[in-house]
Amino acid sequence: MRSYRSVSSAVFAVVVCALLGGFFGRSALVAQDQIPEQYKVFTAALGAIESGYVGTVESDRLVYGAISGMLQTLDPHSSFMDPRSYAQMRERQEGRYYGLGISIQVVDGEITVFSLFEGSPAYQKGVRRGDVIARIEGQDTKGWTSDQAVRQLRGPRGTPVKVSIKRAGYDALIDLEVVRDEIHIPTVRAAFMVDDSTGYILLSDFGENTDQELGRALGDLGKRGMRRLVFDLRNNPGGALDQAIRVANRFLPRGDLIVYTRGRVPNSDQDYRASQPSDYLNVPMITLVNRNSASASEIVAGALQDHDRALIVGETTFGKALVQSVYRVSGGAGVAVTTARYYTPSGRLIQRPWDGTFDEYLSYTFREQDSARTHKPDELKFTDAGRRVFSGGGVEPDRRFDGPVEGFNPTRFGRTLFARNLFDTFAQRFSRVSDRRITATPSAQPRELTPDFQVTDEMVAEFRQHVEKSRLRIDEAGWQQDLPFIRAMIRFEIDVDLFGVEIARRNLSRTDPQLRYALTLFPEAEALMHMGTAPTRAAR
Repeated sequence: MRSYRSVSSAVFAVVVCALLGGFFGRSALVAQDQIPEQYKVFTAALGAIESGYVGTVESDRLVYGAISGMLQTLDPHSSFMDPRSYAQMRERQEGRYYGLGISIQVVDGEITVFSLFEGSPAYQKGVRRGDVIARIEGQDTKGWTSDQAVRQLRGPRGTPVKVSIKRAGYDALIDLEVVRDEIHIPTVRAAFMVDDSTGYILLSDFGENTDQELGRALGDLGKRGMRRLVFDLRNNPGGALDQAIRVANRFLPRGDLIVYTRGRVPNSDQDYRASQPSDYLNVPMITLVNRNSASASEIVAGALQDHDRALIVGETTFGKALVQSVYRVSGGAGVAVTTARYYTPSGRLIQRPWDGTFDEYLSYTFREQDSARTHKPDELKFTDAGRRVFSGGGVEPDRRFDGPVEGFNPTRFGRTLFARNLFDTFAQRFSRVSDRRITATPSAQPRELTPDFQVTDEMVAEFRQHVEKSRLRIDEAGWQQDLPFIRAMIRFEIDVDLFGVEIARRNLSRTDPQLRYALTLFPEAEALMHMGTAPTRAAR
């Protein structure tokens, strides 16, 4: 822990001024007159803690906590970001950073690889999910925080870092030297042909390069013969508003309203329309969404639905229609403040209501959905072709098919298997044929698989033993009901580990119930595309 440090009221005033300046611009004089009194209350409390609290305190942590608590009284999405969180947010937006290309988390006090990007330096050296980074530059990492590890693993491009990996099936540590490089974080995670005429694109979130990535994926699929498209926005949490507008513009004619925002601060009232010509207006389209599709993904889904451009299939989306403006404040920290609400072209507010503690709102994705939800009369809106849609609670699909876990709707037991990462850890006992990235000698030779491997009954039985060893009691009825899901997830997680996300998604597409159902609906999607186009609705 760093030594005791005091933050003077003057420094705190700078922080608060930065915040208030970002929030409100030139505030009214009466509001400015109140601010000194607010300073006095806060600095008095801070001073009392610094002088009288029984333990050692870090004043910057107190200030951060106070700002975070202030924002949490507003709504579920206004939030404070410490310097590390703010830097991570910027990396996600920019889609690049310098490092090894891994995501880590602390598990039982050990720095554990949670995920890694294909083609990254770590991937090329043979690092895998589940590996424990036991040493960095000779230092034992047991008990480290993820922040400590990140600071050691990242650095200038082209510089090496020595790590020692602990992996199941190896008695000794695996020593690797990995050269740091620029890491690109893709948002189009998979793009392939489901059949001779059907393209599939998975968009995981919206970053600064999403529109360019999507353009390349569409162009490539077009060369392969794509005549219809499945656009997968499931589990997409959103991201940059400008990218959502550009993505929607790929499928809508110039001039169509995509979204409009209304708020208090200057320039928050904006209408956003398709401004570029589209090459894909005559491609029948199905958009997949689920309860984890939120924010920017709801903007796209809502615009495509309101203009009768795509058939929306899956579950009701999360229901986040608040626009956050991100402000950088003192010390490299940042705040995300809700400055507007957004509305779909038909005038729908997608935002769900929340309670005072946000508990029900934030636990939405863990509850079963009510497909027969009642609507208030003023929530009724109409698409361009006159179809009924509703405001006030996410984008409701045109055709419902529940599938919250990779398109499946498993029992509680099956969801527990997935949540506890048992499929991921089981995949670690396999390797791909001719993979010689790791030259260390294993204690037991891992079984090698080729990309066309099949999940055998023996593998399923072995997975069951793996579950039993994890001390999870097997629900026999749940096991039998979830067998198709269990087989699919065994295959999927092994594919991700050994052969990459695109191959994993391609193979999963053969068994994903939501996707298989969606593929039967293309006649309806084509008819929808050819419906009469009513005049684009103006923002209200």
